[in-house]
Amino acid sequence: MTPPGTLLPVLLSSDVIQARVAELATAISSDYREQDLTLVGILKGSVIFLADLLRQLTIPVTVDFLAITSYQGSGSQKGAVRLVKDLDEEITDRSLLIVEDIVDTGLTLGYLVRTLAARGPASVRICTLLDRPQRRIVPLPLAYRGFEITDDFVVGYGLDYRQYYRQLPAIYLFSPD
Repeated sequence: MTPPGTLLPVLLSSDVIQARVAELATAISSDYREQDLTLVGILKGSVIFLADLLRQLTIPVTVDFLAITSYQGSGSQKGAVRLVKDLDEEITDRSLLIVEDIVDTGLTLGYLVRTLAARGPASVRICTLLDRPQRRIVPLPLAYRGFEITDDFVVGYGLDYRQYYRQLPAIYLFSPD
């Protein structure tokens, strides 16, 4: 089967991504060296970024995952977020670092930060590979940001189109055709 859409030029090569992941890991390792850190990956898009980041960290860390859906339709469900998979571990008094593939409007991530903060962690901060600040509706302080990008559609390195293209080692511009 041929996946839908058309890959366009590479936006961020694998080498560029890996160099930036190493820089982020160095900063995170320094900032959290005296804390109980849990990385919270947002499924499914963050998995590749989280795995690469995790391998570069030089501090003890635990990992947990959340899965969410957001409704983009109209009516009373528009913009609603539903937790599909909750954390498995207790987070009280732990430092949480949410690891996300891309931050757009901030609506979903804002909901997650509020939900997790209500559970009593020592802190909740955000690390994202990609940031599209021009689309932001909800202001979010990003503690760690890999790259700022424009409003182009992108796939690869965990980002998908209809569940395809996540496995690509680089980030490509994309046309859904």
